[in-house]
Amino acid sequence: MGAIKVRKYHQAKWDEPIIFQLSTPGEIGITSPYFNYKKKINVPDKIRRDKLPNLPEISQSKVLGHYLRLSQETIGGNIFIHGEATCTMKYNPKINDLISRSPKVAELHPLQPVETVQGSLEIMYSLDLFLREISGFDKYIFQPASGSQSIYTMASIIYKYHKVNKNNQKNEIITTLLSHPSNHAAPETRGFKVIDIPPDPETGLPDIEAFKNVISKKTAGLIICNPEDTEIFNPKIKEITKMLHEAEALCAYDQANVNGLLGLVRAKDMGFDMGFFNLHKAFSSPHGSGGPGSGAVGVIKDLVEFLPVPTVEYDQKNNFYYLDYNLKYSIGKIREFYGNFNVIIRAYAWIMSLGEKGLREVSKISILNNAYLTKKILSEIKGVDISFPKSPHRVSQTRFTFKKLYDETGITVDDLSRRLADFGFHTYSSHHPWVIPEPFSYEPVETYSKDEIDEFIETLKLVVKEAYENPKFVKNAPYQSSIHKLKDLEMLNDYKKWIPTWRIYFDRYLKEIK
Repeated sequence: MGAIKVRKYHQAKWDEPIIFQLSTPGEIGITSPYFNYKKKINVPDKIRRDKLPNLPEISQSKVLGHYLRLSQETIGGNIFIHGEATCTMKYNPKINDLISRSPKVAELHPLQPVETVQGSLEIMYSLDLFLREISGFDKYIFQPASGSQSIYTMASIIYKYHKVNKNNQKNEIITTLLSHPSNHAAPETRGFKVIDIPPDPETGLPDIEAFKNVISKKTAGLIICNPEDTEIFNPKIKEITKMLHEAEALCAYDQANVNGLLGLVRAKDMGFDMGFFNLHKAFSSPHGSGGPGSGAVGVIKDLVEFLPVPTVEYDQKNNFYYLDYNLKYSIGKIREFYGNFNVIIRAYAWIMSLGEKGLREVSKISILNNAYLTKKILSEIKGVDISFPKSPHRVSQTRFTFKKLYDETGITVDDLSRRLADFGFHTYSSHHPWVIPEPFSYEPVETYSKDEIDEFIETLKLVVKEAYENPKFVKNAPYQSSIHKLKDLEMLNDYKKWIPTWRIYFDRYLKEIK
């Protein structure tokens, strides 16, 4: 069918200085209109500069070359053949980027009067309505910038809800060990004691009896994924949420990975009181290692008054969209203003282009792609097995285990991932701590065709063959990347060695060189 089964890849590597090192005094890239900065203007003294800013002086052609060379070293989603799993790295239609980069979007200011941004507020309100239909909830906000902020938002709503209802003894949150780690970390940050329910060793599902044993008068809420991070769907979820409600607790749903559920399962129908979507994952915006992100938090009617402010509302009589700051029990603000509008507009465009049938098709193809990938890997690749093999309820991803390969060759999943990078693949193992030994995850979602999945399988087959025949070769990978194996991994844990800005780089390293 014309597909390239295994393709060679070599990432560009430049010994590229930072732009300030390329600066030459007097060199000009663009001529700006003259402005007499010495002329008296109405600028408060506390923000007035004492001297001109230290900007690089560099020609236009050098600027262009500098950024093009840096772009060649960027391992972005449009360069790598397949993106990582579990974070739903899916294709973002370029027309959505075109819309989000329009000056009508990019140059909006959050302090503009509402009458000047009616179109933008209409999009936010319409997206709210779409997500209500998809989830069953009654109101959405887009203020959180990530999934973790969304979980913290839900934990804050749970906290405030029980305070308002004078249930001060409720100070425990239940989650599951295989839910996203933020489901434990965020409520603990909010002050809750967090209880983790372990998985059944056979099915990978959380044990119902374990839930019964920990639910008490202290239980404030439940915050979990379904499917969990292993993408195993829990068919007994309504039984669990019912037990929590009987204990007067709230149920919160982490729907960050919803790619196999759109149009098939609704959060409210499973008994959840609130939940969130990551618009920067399942709803087409690229997942950019922490940004830009948008966590859309939705709640049932009884919890609307607890949402962060402002919410976007519509006055039908006057055909006017406005911001409402008057929620009686609002938890306040989670972050500044209203959220990342460029991510919101991509999600809106993506849903509008697909419609109800299209969203359902996304989930069906995601599930089909994963079922095909899983069967091919288990039947054609040596040294691999499946986690929790007795579970039949996998959705759009499978958590494999390469423990047998490790036992037989000493090659780890990290070694495999580095070698796969030589062929243009970005793969994922699992977050820590590893519950499954030598875990390996891959999420084809609806983005990839059968040919592309076959290409990945053929490449993985080749790398595993190399691992058995020449493990040392695989251990020393990658060979085609701009950056090879990091020797000093401890530096990642020592913030004093981090270089977050060019000034720190200049002060810490360039001065030493000079």
